[in-house]
Amino acid sequence: TPTHIKMSLKLMNKAVTRRGVTTKAVGGQDSMTYLRTLPGISAPFPNVFDPIGLVDSTVPVKEIRRWRESELTHGRVAMLATVGFLVGEQVEDIPAFINFEGDITGPAITQFQQIRMGFWEPLLIAIGLAESYRVAIGWSPPIGSDSEGMNTLKADYVMGNLYFDPLGLAPEDPDELLEMQTKELNNGRLAMIAVAGFTAQELVDKKGILEHSGVEL
Repeated sequence: TPTHIKMSLKLMNKAVTRRGVTTKAVGGQDSMTYLRTLPGISAPFPNVFDPIGLVDSTVPVKEIRRWRESELTHGRVAMLATVGFLVGEQVEDIPAFINFEGDITGPAITQFQQIRMGFWEPLLIAIGLAESYRVAIGWSPPIGSDSEGMNTLKADYVMGNLYFDPLGLAPEDPDELLEMQTKELNNGRLAMIAVAGFTAQELVDKKGILEHSGVEL
């Protein structure tokens, strides 16, 4: 409802603080100081999660914001993909599963190629609509009076906040919200690693993931 949307906007756009530092970009902040104000800091990386050392004093804050948006987006997709790998390989014989009369079989990495026409078109439209919505909310127009630069997030945009919380899971307490955002990031990071591992393993031996453990659902 409009009331819930307004409440979500107010909650998600207000500054979530860590030691009194706002999560919104502040002029003059260096990249590392800004990164330490964001969710995603937890053991075993008590400082920041940057295992390959991408962040240094030469990286502008706007680039850190773009990287975090990318990390959140890819992490969410990877979490869905992880479920897709594990479930999609196990429901081939279930009648309720749309399987084009049993033609889709084998490891998950080969199933997309087996899908017939009639599925891809609505899927591409849905992806296009979702991406257009995300761009409209978070990204600055590349030209015009409102432009903040090419390939740049809006200054008042909170990374990852697409005002999509149909189950009302976002806590109202800033500390609890920060903890939940950190959990989402950590699970997304793990899912990205897992999907890369799934893909590599299936490319090597052409078997489904659960086949390696002898588990069949």
